[in-house]
This record gives sequence, C-alpha cells and structure tokens, in this order.
Amino acid sequence: MTGIPQPAFYIFKCQQSAPPGMPKPSCVSQNNPESQQLMQHLSQKLMIKGIIATATPIQTSCLNRCQQGPVILVEPGHTMYVNLNKEKIDRIIDEHIIGGKVVDEYVIDESMWGEPIPPASMAR
Repeated sequence: MTGIPQPAFYIFKCQQSAPPGMPKPSCVSQNNPESQQLMQHLSQKLMIKGIIATATPIQTSCLNRCQQGPVILVEPGHTMYVNLNKEKIDRIIDEHIIGGKVVDEYVIDESMWGEPIPPASMAR
C-alpha cells in the first residue's frame, strides 16, 4: 500500500485563548507559558514517535470544558483528557495512542462529561 494511511486517531487540542484580564479560564493562557506550547509539543512528540500520519493532531477552538483546561479530545473513543501538561501528553501518547489503554487518571470526571446527546433528540 502506498500513500498516506487513514488515521487511527484524531487528537483535537483546544487552542482557545481568552484575552488578558478575562475571568473565564482558557486552554491557552497568557499566564501559563506551558499551555501555549502544548499543541507544538503534541505534534512534535507524534513526529518523533513516527506516528503523526496515523495519529493526527488537530487544532480546535473551545471544547466547552474551560474549567478543566488545557484539554484534548481523542477520537475514536470520545475520550477527553483534562488539566494537561507536557508530561501528561507524553504519557497519553505512549499508553493510549500507542499502547491502546486509556489513561484513566487524566480523563474528565464523568459528572462533567457523561454520554453524548444525539443531535436528533435536540433538533427543533
């Protein structure tokens, strides 16, 4: 087989940044330099591991879990990881993306996430 493989994972990284002085937290904070580096760190780690073609990082805007940021959403599996830093991202790549086991201690609390709501049940 030639060409680029279909990705096994899509990793959505929230890149929402509130303006300075805003009381609402955001995943990329002016007060947290590491939060500003997480997308680049994620992408570089996937490249270093040689898996960026099959584990695609995607920048996204707000994922609506600002209080738990920085966050990523891993699909398939609908797994949201919260309160991230570089070390946690490294572990998620090694254990979940490569190893196939969700890193439960970094997953958002069920009371803040729960089951998805089908759009058909909310459509007017």
